[in-house]
Amino acid sequence: MPSKSTEAPPLPEPLAVPVADSHTHLDMQEGTVQAAVAKAASVGVTTLVQVGCDLDGSRWAADTAERYENIWATVALHPNEAPRIVHGDPDGRSRQGARQPGGQAALDAALDAIDALAALPQVRGVGETGLDYFRTGPEGVEAQQYSFRRHLDMAKRHDKALVIHDREAHADVLRILDEEGAPDTVVFHCYSGDAGMAKLCADKGYYMSFAGNVTYKSAQDLRDAVGVAPLELLLVETDAPFLTPVPYRGRPNAPYLVPVTLRAMAAAKGVTEDRLAAAIGANTARAFGY
Repeated sequence: MPSKSTEAPPLPEPLAVPVADSHTHLDMQEGTVQAAVAKAASVGVTTLVQVGCDLDGSRWAADTAERYENIWATVALHPNEAPRIVHGDPDGRSRQGARQPGGQAALDAALDAIDALAALPQVRGVGETGLDYFRTGPEGVEAQQYSFRRHLDMAKRHDKALVIHDREAHADVLRILDEEGAPDTVVFHCYSGDAGMAKLCADKGYYMSFAGNVTYKSAQDLRDAVGVAPLELLLVETDAPFLTPVPYRGRPNAPYLVPVTLRAMAAAKGVTEDRLAAAIGANTARAFGY
């Protein structure tokens, strides 16, 4: 028998109103795409947004979305990817195992390739991009901010949603959005701010997508943010295989666990799960244009 830490959590009670997982990484999960789609659909999670984090992953996302009717793609270089490329991280290898060259030219070439993918019809977002000051130190800030600005430009030119990864970088993310001019649709993936920031995002019309960490005991700030965020700007996600919701924290996450997180959000918001699910279903379709 598998240990508790590796055993897949059981299926939750299905949602009566279908929703989408606005941010998942199927390429990092066990099992086939077909099985993941079927399992999610069995509990009312009928649409998945597959998110790219590097060039290989973005190509995979675009190819997968082309093959599956209910999967859409986003493409990007993750914020932590930009410094690795610029500095020629010795551990940075493609999926084929080839050593990756470093330097600004290499970063620009990778961004140009992402730009080409962003033009594809099955690609509905540019992201996850943004800033991450938790895993990348001061030496990586310049590359991250340059990459973020390039992704912002792509989202605007291709009229695609901008999917933001923001970790310990709230002020700079909001500042760069203001400086560059935000695209029509901005999604804060795995929203990590507090209620005050949620009000700022709401004033700007930015979507806020909440993941399984909204269920954690220590995450009252996130539940407070759900409480003040307008219904029409809320999304739900798994960020699977990461951020598995309580009571399954530490076990593998997958799109079929969206109902667990949505029910915690409904409790924090003080609305029924059906009302929240209906809003989230409509919001996700509007944000990603499907």
